[in-house]
Amino acid sequence: RISARSNSSDAFVDEPSLMLAGAVACDDSWKSSEDESSTTFTSEFGSVTIRRDPWRIELRDAGGELLTSTRCADDYDSFPLAAPAPMQVVQRASDLGRRICATFKLTHDEKIFGCGESFTRLNKRGQKILVCVNNPFSAQNDRMYKPVPFFLSSRGYGMFVHTSASLTFDFGNTYDEDCSIYLGDDVLDLFVFLGPPKEVLGEYTALSGRSPSVPLWSLGLWMGRTSLGSQQEVLDVAKGFRSRAIPCDVLHMDGGLSAEVWKCDYQFTNPTYPDPAGMLDQLKNDGFRCSLWQMPYLTPKNRYYQEAIEKGFAVLDADGRPATRDAIIDFSNPAAVQWYQDLLRGLLEMGVAVIKVDFGESAPWFGAYASGRSGRYEHNLYPLRYNKTIADITRQITGNGLIWARSAWAGSQRYPVHWGGDPETTYSAMAATLRAGISTGLSGFAFWGHDVGGFFANHCPQDLYLRWLMFGMLSSHSRIHGMINKEPWLIGDEKFVDACRRQVEFKYRIMPYVLAQATDCSRRGLGMIRALFVEFPQDPACWLIEDEYLFGSDILVAPLLDETNRRKLYLPPGWWIDYQTGRAYEGGRWHEVETSDLFAVIMVRSGAAIAHTGLVQSTSQIDWGQIELKVFADPGCDEAVGLFCLPEDEQLHSLRLKCSGETFSLQNDPMQNRVNWKVTVAK
Repeated sequence: RISARSNSSDAFVDEPSLMLAGAVACDDSWKSSEDESSTTFTSEFGSVTIRRDPWRIELRDAGGELLTSTRCADDYDSFPLAAPAPMQVVQRASDLGRRICATFKLTHDEKIFGCGESFTRLNKRGQKILVCVNNPFSAQNDRMYKPVPFFLSSRGYGMFVHTSASLTFDFGNTYDEDCSIYLGDDVLDLFVFLGPPKEVLGEYTALSGRSPSVPLWSLGLWMGRTSLGSQQEVLDVAKGFRSRAIPCDVLHMDGGLSAEVWKCDYQFTNPTYPDPAGMLDQLKNDGFRCSLWQMPYLTPKNRYYQEAIEKGFAVLDADGRPATRDAIIDFSNPAAVQWYQDLLRGLLEMGVAVIKVDFGESAPWFGAYASGRSGRYEHNLYPLRYNKTIADITRQITGNGLIWARSAWAGSQRYPVHWGGDPETTYSAMAATLRAGISTGLSGFAFWGHDVGGFFANHCPQDLYLRWLMFGMLSSHSRIHGMINKEPWLIGDEKFVDACRRQVEFKYRIMPYVLAQATDCSRRGLGMIRALFVEFPQDPACWLIEDEYLFGSDILVAPLLDETNRRKLYLPPGWWIDYQTGRAYEGGRWHEVETSDLFAVIMVRSGAAIAHTGLVQSTSQIDWGQIELKVFADPGCDEAVGLFCLPEDEQLHSLRLKCSGETFSLQNDPMQNRVNWKVTVAK
């Protein structure tokens, strides 16, 4: 990891950063050497050379190969009229404010990934990305709920621009050979990471923070409605799942608890909820947690609107009035944070398990914030402050800081979970949501979910629902939600409900695998939804795939993105076993595969032991003393490995198995007889 800072302002103040997990450690292992034209810093990971005339920075890997270098005016010797600005500081005539442009060279075949939860093509090469928190109102445009000023390159490096100001990444859009960073800040604080994707992500998340482990129940199915208008309606939905034997762990209510829609009062004020505490107890006894909606924008008719303004808890303009029509809570004010947390405290103490951290993209640009900084810096920082505010009070009362958030910025991964916003109900939007999930995992977030079936629609076709449901169950967090009531029995007949049940049961059967992989991702800074090239960086084809992913380290998922049950998919090098048929496929090539009961192609890496459990209706019913290890092996495989973790201790254990005849046997028992292992071989 290399840090470089360019300061164009004499007024710069170095202060603790919310975007970083702590103080930046110094590494004294780098050695310097100097000659008359340059200074070079070298470590076991690579080198940085600073040349004086013309001034430039060169980055090389451990073998000495040039990865990239800054661009200067002397580089454009072919007189390109369309060339962008080289590395420079620009001063505006309007206010003499300074801005920085940093330009680096791209190779002809270089690919770029990351930038947050981006719905556009996975490879950002050729794109111009505005890194600014926004509400896309869609899953099919270039705006982002969760932009992150970080990217990684197929050349073996990554960059993090440490700022909360908006910026633009021009990845060869204006000029194919150049990666230009147009920064809305007068300080360029740049961190550079050298190495393959896993190492780059590991170092970036060591700097900005890693997602903590999440509670087991959160990995089960969430069922949401935009409105559950009464206590009886909530209990009826719960009864509907249990009576139809569809596993489910969380019921989410977007509205209904307040007497008026969109007017948060952070209490069960709707008279249709006569005994909310009793309702929450009844749900928990039946294996359900409750998730509630809120937002930090107070309408003029809200009971807390005037109080927030009078006490200085809302973002005001230069005249001391609300900067927007709504009073938007100023989370840069510690007193406002405490006040807002106290509004939520009663719900959490009553038994609500998690709060939906909705919105957060509209912090006023021209507001006067308690931090003393303008919206230029606070707009993008707002989601991070908002995420932290709700996570902290939730952790204080429930023991874990789980939230369900829409907006984010660099560092927000420390406050999981985030979901993909409001997509359309189409296959195209499903594909865009998939790209966004992979991109989020390439930006430091271990955990992520999305609205199964899309959000914007008054109807969801059954074929799309089933295929999106399987994609949803093979995400770290799985939620059915939308503008219509989307319980399976409201979408289709009994046959359809049976098909939905099979998709949900699959994740519950492999829940021990899911929990172990979630723990591993939390520790290493990797995404549960993982681009193929993260595990197979040496395979050029893996850098091209954007409609498949690895669910953890051992399960490859190719969602069905049209109404058919067949699709072509690429398998990375090695052998892969079809989970549904047991057939072995050779990797390093394309295959066409047909699915059966599960509406996705699911392949398991040969030599993987996937931990299974018996079917349950809620994760609270899992018997962790009875675990089936299902080994997936091609005919030439004689060893298998797996991971295992108990929810109560969060200790990650490695499992090793050896082939013995036609079966496999466990060579070690890290659980010391606390678990009764049953070993089977997939066929």
